Amino acid sequence: MARKYFGTDGIRGKVGTFPITPDFALRLGYAAGKVLSKYGKKPSVVIGKDTRLSGYLFESALEAGFAYAGMDVYMAGPIPTPAVAYLTKTLRLSVGVVISASHNPYYDNGIKFFSSKGAKLSDEIELEIEAAIDEEMIIADTLGKVRRITDANGRYIEFCKNTFPSHFDLKGLKIVLDCAHGATYAVAPKVFEELGATIIKIGVDPDGININEGCGSTHPDLLVKTVLENSADCGIAFDGDGDRVLFVDDKGSILDGDKLIYIIAKSYEALGNKLPGVVGTVMSNMAMEHALKSQGYGFIRAKVGDRYVLEELTKNEWLIGGEASGHILCLDKHSTGDGIIAALQILAGLVELKKNAREVIDWVEYPQIMINVKLANKSYDWKSNANPIIATVEDKLGDNGRVIVRASGTEPLVRVMVEAKDLELAKQYAQLIANSIQG
Repeated sequence: MARKYFGTDGIRGKVGTFPITPDFALRLGYAAGKVLSKYGKKPSVVIGKDTRLSGYLFESALEAGFAYAGMDVYMAGPIPTPAVAYLTKTLRLSVGVVISASHNPYYDNGIKFFSSKGAKLSDEIELEIEAAIDEEMIIADTLGKVRRITDANGRYIEFCKNTFPSHFDLKGLKIVLDCAHGATYAVAPKVFEELGATIIKIGVDPDGININEGCGSTHPDLLVKTVLENSADCGIAFDGDGDRVLFVDDKGSILDGDKLIYIIAKSYEALGNKLPGVVGTVMSNMAMEHALKSQGYGFIRAKVGDRYVLEELTKNEWLIGGEASGHILCLDKHSTGDGIIAALQILAGLVELKKNAREVIDWVEYPQIMINVKLANKSYDWKSNANPIIATVEDKLGDNGRVIVRASGTEPLVRVMVEAKDLELAKQYAQLIANSIQG
């Protein structure tokens, strides 16, 4: 059964356009409260948000919906998405909710959920919630109470620091932190400073509309510039809600999620705990896959979305996985993708290996060309034109490349990715497929 509202990472869209409206959020809070109260130890929820202005609207609407359903509500305020997962577990609550559109501009927003175990909800539970949205809202026998968690940031800061090896510190390192004017702005600098690093901060002045604007993990140019200007050892960028991370080395080279996952895998091996394998996605670079397999690691590709990476990790009882976009899961540290915690494991690995990132990453990525093709509407049948072209391109590439074509789960877009050893060939084939989709 297809989901009506939930995409690969919650419900997301433009503020004021259904379903990203306060009245829908009210009903969603009520429906989620009725469904999710069955899966926790007590009917209670923690609500966190990023820094975008519309967060106030949806925070109030969700609070009212949950309280009407009889759930106690704990308000965490602006805080990273993985912090909500942590608080849900540590406070023994039924569910955690995050109001965020992640790396999207301020005029978008979204709502995503965590289970009592701090993991993304299953498809089955999301379908239950969707079915309950259309039901009549009946007042609970006992309305929920609302409280504010006054020490939410402090709890999370200590949690992050405790994932860093106790016999290491970051003294002597100069690090540029780009918090994207988002949810990490108040916590990430303290984590790295308290571990001993000298920090240069950018993207730490949110005003409600500047989240992800020209900064953060999706806009790394400012980070590159700041690292080079300050002769920093590295730069670290997060996205708007703090579940993605991107690095820049001392020479200004950008390290995406694939390279960061590789560093973590190698650091675990250096610490005497070689991993059986790593989970990537269909977008992970072939060069990383070949490098891992040549060194005895397993490699599995999941569908795009950290929830699917988590499913494969859990099924195989593996620890490390993630996406090229910078969603990285370290399941021995946290139950969900966490930009700050992943960054700490990367730094710990480089300290342990006594190498810089360039020395650890002993492979060169294959060129990947990505084109987003905008559709007039989501119902447009692009596959009938594109599929024969896709098949032809795949046949020509053989074992020397890959083609991934998928519809966005949140926007009227089709994403085309062609990977090949030859850059010009990848460009040519990607444009050929994009043209066939546009008709």
